[in-house]
Amino acid sequence: MNSPLSRRSFLTSSASSAAAAAVATMGSTASAAFFRPAAKFEISIAEWSIHRALFDKKVDHLDFSKIAKKEFGIDAVEYVNQFFKDKAQDKSYLAELNKRAQDLGVKQLLIMIDGEGQLGDANLKKRMEAVENHYKWVEAAKDLGCHSIRVNAASSGSYEDQMYRAADGLRALTEFGASHGLNVIVENHGGLSSNGEWLSGVMKRVDLPNCGTLPDFGNFRVKEGEMYDRYKGVTELMPFAKAVSAKSHDFDGKGNETHTDYFRMMKIVLDAGYSGFVGIEYEGDKLDEYAGVKATKALLERVRSELG
Repeated sequence: MNSPLSRRSFLTSSASSAAAAAVATMGSTASAAFFRPAAKFEISIAEWSIHRALFDKKVDHLDFSKIAKKEFGIDAVEYVNQFFKDKAQDKSYLAELNKRAQDLGVKQLLIMIDGEGQLGDANLKKRMEAVENHYKWVEAAKDLGCHSIRVNAASSGSYEDQMYRAADGLRALTEFGASHGLNVIVENHGGLSSNGEWLSGVMKRVDLPNCGTLPDFGNFRVKEGEMYDRYKGVTELMPFAKAVSAKSHDFDGKGNETHTDYFRMMKIVLDAGYSGFVGIEYEGDKLDEYAGVKATKALLERVRSELG
């Protein structure tokens, strides 16, 4: 195995000290602002829910807060970096994004990051590059007042090798995130990250308070022909959760999601003591995107009412 990044002086000791100090104060900053114990859970929307409209240029990323608020009555958003890929370091663009959200009273919760390299790459140099590629998104998330960036834990090799490599890259990025008061959270997103036991093991190996998970109700395809039990997976990931993704595809005549029992799943979420935001992420194709978001929101509201 390669040596851990920290042993290669990838992060200086002073940076690590700053990260530790930041972690110690995070409970009174970003995290406290987004987790409200008095509420069962609140509803947010992930930008991927309208990815077709965004890719087709029918709507603009800058208008996502307005769409969330005006079209869906939702005042908390989760961005996807694909829709402003070249804007991470564009201060004027981020300022405009901030202004539009703030004018509407919309909270900007997190940015979902893809396409910046494998944090668990088997090659140490590439792993380091992937960590560094994420720095700009940590800084952008800080500028937007987010509490987290969502990353992937992709790797290669044996079960143990992948756990080691993913934890190595995540720890380095998480230390950088802590120095900015940001969480680094991992979604079950294919490969071994869709194995709840494996990903929870990665969290234990990183062992930093600002490294956590974003359990997704639907992303449990480990590989072709191998699905991990979604209820078991979410149960395993909830102790580390700093956000939750309510994936939806199809609905029956009673408004229930046909792939996930939302009542069973949300009971798992709530029994874990979670009281943060649950983000709608509609991916179906039988309803149009806006109708799919509305159906998911109605279901979550019904769950919240009945479980309360």
